[in-house]
Amino acid sequence: MGQAPLILIVEDSSDDVMLLKRAFAKAGVMNPLFTVNSGRQAVRYLSGEEEYADRERFPLPNIILLDLQMPDGDGFDVLRWIRNKFPQGGLLIIVLTRVEEIKKINQAYALGANSFLTKTGDPDELQQLINIFGGYWLLRNQYPEKPMASKEQILNWGIWK
Repeated sequence: MGQAPLILIVEDSSDDVMLLKRAFAKAGVMNPLFTVNSGRQAVRYLSGEEEYADRERFPLPNIILLDLQMPDGDGFDVLRWIRNKFPQGGLLIIVLTRVEEIKKINQAYALGANSFLTKTGDPDELQQLINIFGGYWLLRNQYPEKPMASKEQILNWGIWK
């Protein structure tokens, strides 16, 4: 694989984003990290709209770490939108949330999540999780070619429907 997989963190908690970035750095994960803090912002990023129109500055990710509980479009809305708009795949979606209800886990997988991980507020547990994540998703996993769709196709679909 040529370029390191880009990771998009979709998380509304600035504390969780800070903990995640710290855990990635401590694990030696040097992949590019981008963050957005709402469902709508995630859709704008993936669509290349508004402030995310410059794909040089905001390239499409290979991996999305997706929280489920967010304002302005929850993680399920984002997951549903992604899997409807990018049917060819090429984008790994790892749900990373505090939710542990089996109904929500089943729903995330039914909507096309590739993995479902539960985070806690414990920085040591998060560090262990990111260490494992880095070993599996970043070192061992093989990625398909991207992108999944062109900007023109995405813009023709409209936003958040």
